Amino acid sequence: MSDFERVTWIVLDSVGIGELPDAADYGDVGRSTLGHIAESRPLALPNLVRLGLANIAPLAHLPAAAAPIGAYGKGATHSPGKDTTTGHWEMAGVWLDQAFPTYPHGFPRELIAEFEKRIGRGTLGNKPASGTEIIKELGEEHVRTGKPIVYTSGDSVFQIATHEDVIPIAELYRICEIARKLLDGPNRVGRVIARPFAGPAGNFKRTMRRHDYAVDPPKPMLLDVLAERGVPVFGIGKIHDIYNGRGVQKYVTTSGNADGMTKMAEALQERKNGLIFCNLVDFDMLYGHRKDVEGFAESLEEFDRMLGPFLELMRAKDLLLITADHGCDPDPRWPTTDHSREYVPILAYSPGSGAGVNLRVRATLADMGQTVAQNFGGSIPHGASFLAEVTS
Repeated sequence: MSDFERVTWIVLDSVGIGELPDAADYGDVGRSTLGHIAESRPLALPNLVRLGLANIAPLAHLPAAAAPIGAYGKGATHSPGKDTTTGHWEMAGVWLDQAFPTYPHGFPRELIAEFEKRIGRGTLGNKPASGTEIIKELGEEHVRTGKPIVYTSGDSVFQIATHEDVIPIAELYRICEIARKLLDGPNRVGRVIARPFAGPAGNFKRTMRRHDYAVDPPKPMLLDVLAERGVPVFGIGKIHDIYNGRGVQKYVTTSGNADGMTKMAEALQERKNGLIFCNLVDFDMLYGHRKDVEGFAESLEEFDRMLGPFLELMRAKDLLLITADHGCDPDPRWPTTDHSREYVPILAYSPGSGAGVNLRVRATLADMGQTVAQNFGGSIPHGASFLAEVTS
């Protein structure tokens, strides 16, 4: 019998809580996503605070809860790197020996030449860029020439942006599949991402038909273990893409954080058992990489407002985990828009159990995955479960 019949796991993409001990190796000394956003102005996060968020680390204007209703701690990333794939894979029990490659100066010319040969088109861009800015810069030329826009970021990604009226979605996806096969060996990027956009010149907008082509994670990892044990997994947001669909029986995409929270609430009403696994990407995509401190703050407050009614839907045999995959400190004191090498917050809540428990500093994000695995009678290669602490 499981201690919890249903686990809901929410990843607040990029919401780190302070530099890791090896931050100097990444140029990230002093970066703290939550810390600097909290310094920017008082935040209204009553639900996160009562769960124990401000008990994890000092946060300006947010006093620690005297009697937090959840268990609280923070997790270190054991694997090298600071990207979505690395963080999510580690949560599922996968440790990397080396970080996925990044391309701060663009992709090698010979790689782009081979890609162009295989797709039968030239390309534009080939540099790190904001997704919204590069379609402003090169969108009209793309429409005129039909050449896809190729760009990257501080993450290990090969992104391809095309206008839906110029290159149909099916063709964009085919081009991405070609890129995924090509990008192997030393150029084995974490994700190839289709980035379609639409609209007239001067008002290009990215559409909702983004699709990620991830590297297939090694076995065994958490979602494999749950599938073998017949535990249903419902993915919300980009979870399905991050794990290449492995072990995810059903999934839905989202148009943003609010939509993700709505779909999680619907899942609680419709799904009686198993794992509901959600990534909320707005923090990273809309605010962290764009260095929008106020937008990040407002997005945190929006999440907190929707979290209150969500907590009311939970049953005694439910467990909620809230965490992040890395940081993306938008503080303007740092010139980079890249992710940051940070601890991630860990909050665990179940009505009637685990209140006030200090989970301390966890040595690996896999501790969360091991907790989920143990709850459903399995185990994963790495991580120490804290299930006993949250069921006391």
